[in-house]
Amino acid sequence: MKTDLADVFRHFRSEGTFLKGEAFGSGHIHDTYKITTAEEESPNYILQRINTNIFRDVEELQNNIFQVTSHIRRKLSAIPGTDPDRETLTIIPATDGKLYHCDDLEDFWRAYLFIERHRSYDKVETTEQAYQGGRAIGRFETLIAGLDPARIYEVLPGFHDMELRLENFYRVLEKDPEKRVSVIREDIQFVLDRAEEMMTIQRLGKEGKIPLRITHNDTKFNNVLLDERDKSLCVIDLDTVMPGYIHYDFGDAIRTSANSTFEDEKDLEKVFVRLDFFEAFTKGFLEETRNELTSVEKNYLVFSTRMMTFIIGLRFLTDYLDGDHYFKIHHPGHNLERARVQFRLVKSMEDHRQAMEKIVEKFK
Repeated sequence: MKTDLADVFRHFRSEGTFLKGEAFGSGHIHDTYKITTAEEESPNYILQRINTNIFRDVEELQNNIFQVTSHIRRKLSAIPGTDPDRETLTIIPATDGKLYHCDDLEDFWRAYLFIERHRSYDKVETTEQAYQGGRAIGRFETLIAGLDPARIYEVLPGFHDMELRLENFYRVLEKDPEKRVSVIREDIQFVLDRAEEMMTIQRLGKEGKIPLRITHNDTKFNNVLLDERDKSLCVIDLDTVMPGYIHYDFGDAIRTSANSTFEDEKDLEKVFVRLDFFEAFTKGFLEETRNELTSVEKNYLVFSTRMMTFIIGLRFLTDYLDGDHYFKIHHPGHNLERARVQFRLVKSMEDHRQAMEKIVEKFK
């Protein structure tokens, strides 16, 4: 049955009347629509059907986003020349005052103010884009600083928990349900050789040597909006905002923005870390965060790039061994190909570690 977007939209405290609704963006999690209003002076909106298979507690999810955006809005309002309606997401409440609407089919919906005159990119094409992405994510980290992580609900428990991810891997490795272990010994050994080192950030956190912060946890480049001049504007897709370490966001951003190719590239010779893109992103990121981060946090930024690339590769490899239940695949062996790309990128980062450390040192 086709969704009546006009009917859903009328349940939110919007300005203007519904003119049309059309699918919007390249996201794969929620169903997203841009709502255009009839009146020229009225704003337009984003309407999303929330994927409750992944985000089961919609109330906590929306409360997280509301707390984060409200905190950012308060900070922006104190800075001359800022435009909070464009520099952070704006949740539109439902007519009953809730931060979401549940329809007769028990689908959950939410609405945001549409941010006009923005650009987004699925892949970083230039070092200037990488620099602006670093600025946007760095500014986001600075703006949410000061918000107590204890107030934010962990919507996806263990999302970047290396200990948990390794335990899952070992369990599947022992069961070998698809009898695939024997043909990927080298990939398994790659994991085993690095498993202990990859626990470093969690150990530092437990020892109190790095602070627990609120982090975005999904800092791929298409979650950054640039303005009409391709300058940093804001960070979106706040579903995964949770307590975490700064290294989750920096590492994952480099994994996606400084990778030379796509995550399912078959020719591993094409996979390497682009140092010029790494430098551009790091420059922008540290321009915004150098006064916020501790020296220990800065010292482990380069390590975080290997860690976050490793954990994604580990998840792909675990899913391959387990029969490809979690990640959608397009052909047999797809998850193994993805894992090998991530592991090749880890190796490139290891080979270029000294150069990357010098770059961080230059800007910190």
